[in-house]
Amino acid sequence: MSNRLCLGSAPARSPASKDLRESIVPHIIADCVAAMMKPVMPAPARTLAFEILRLVEDGGYAGDLLHARGAALTERDRGLASELVLGSLRRQAQLDFLIGHYSGRAPVKMDREVRIALRMGIYQLRYLTRVPAHAAVSESVELVRRARKSSALGLVNAVLRKVNRWPVAWPDRATQLSLPEWIWTRWVKAFGAEMATSIGEAFLEAPEHYLRVPKGHEEEARLLGARPCPEQGCFLMGSGGAGSFRRQDIGSQSVVPLLDLQPDQRFLDVCSAPGNKTAQALESGVRAVACDVHESRLRDLRGLACRLVVADGTGALPFRGGFERILVDAPCSGTGTLRGNPEIRWRVQAADLVDLHGRQVKILRNSLDQLAPGGRLVYSTCSLETEENEEVVNEVLASAGGRFRLSGQMQRLPGRDAGDGFYAAVLTS
Repeated sequence: MSNRLCLGSAPARSPASKDLRESIVPHIIADCVAAMMKPVMPAPARTLAFEILRLVEDGGYAGDLLHARGAALTERDRGLASELVLGSLRRQAQLDFLIGHYSGRAPVKMDREVRIALRMGIYQLRYLTRVPAHAAVSESVELVRRARKSSALGLVNAVLRKVNRWPVAWPDRATQLSLPEWIWTRWVKAFGAEMATSIGEAFLEAPEHYLRVPKGHEEEARLLGARPCPEQGCFLMGSGGAGSFRRQDIGSQSVVPLLDLQPDQRFLDVCSAPGNKTAQALESGVRAVACDVHESRLRDLRGLACRLVVADGTGALPFRGGFERILVDAPCSGTGTLRGNPEIRWRVQAADLVDLHGRQVKILRNSLDQLAPGGRLVYSTCSLETEENEEVVNEVLASAGGRFRLSGQMQRLPGRDAGDGFYAAVLTS
């Protein structure tokens, strides 16, 4: 069917032709719509991204799902699936505003599958320059069809055909930065509007990937195309991938040096999984014990030269003390890692910080009980929230009767510092 026929031509204006038009034009329009929405086979990358975004709404973690389910795809398709999943999550507030703008309907009132397909489609049309528009539209429509939401096919098709790349007047700064309003408000209070904006803008971008390269292996890293960073042992990953090295964010790598580790020191890593900081500490020749509350999470550490212990830091630890160095990389909200874990911004709630604070206080207190006289403990999180950082340290020190003192603090902020956001405090006995 030609475009000219779909758009309609100008027949003679006679009563007979009028009757003919009235009888066939509705059929022509219906045929045109059907042609536009003819079933197509969605690309494997889009099919996987759509399924993962549904699982994320059910509580799954995007990074874990991409790793587990993307292995069967080609490298190119894995890259596109990752871009669609993580990009749609990073810009979710923007995408939902645009869905409402183009459709006149609140996304929250749409079926989940329709909402996800529209987010994916708009993300491709507005933010990806190498994706053909017809593919973004037709395959989004087909994803909705395959999800058995056929009543929404016309809506999805119509909305996506309106999308353009023109500048948008966002309704507020939180939407512009694709952040929940409560997070934006607290960051403005904590860091000021300018710094909060820089953090939000940084979190709209994909993260750079860093490698931990032990001393003596620098040439091996360079052969992979990795480039050294100013921080000792940290390399920016190149096109050759990670090789045998661990991926570890540059902000994460900045924590262990605060321990000032020396050979043969007794070192305790209280919340060690997945083991990146434990492996980094072992480079110093320490005698290490690594703990985690879940035995399954210690599997990633089995190749390391350290003792592995299942232990819950919120209770008394099963040791007699005497550790000269202790790391408490506490479980936290992860609000410093929104580039690589964008679903966190839509999942964590202000009330969660109260529960996390209580657990973190218990872990830090129990860990300090294991510190040898003259020893050093580093408490760290990948959170930007004061409840999980300064307030935890201050509360524990206030109740410790002067047995420990705060010797220093570090804070890394995305938009100002490379990598993820981190907080660390050095406590000494």
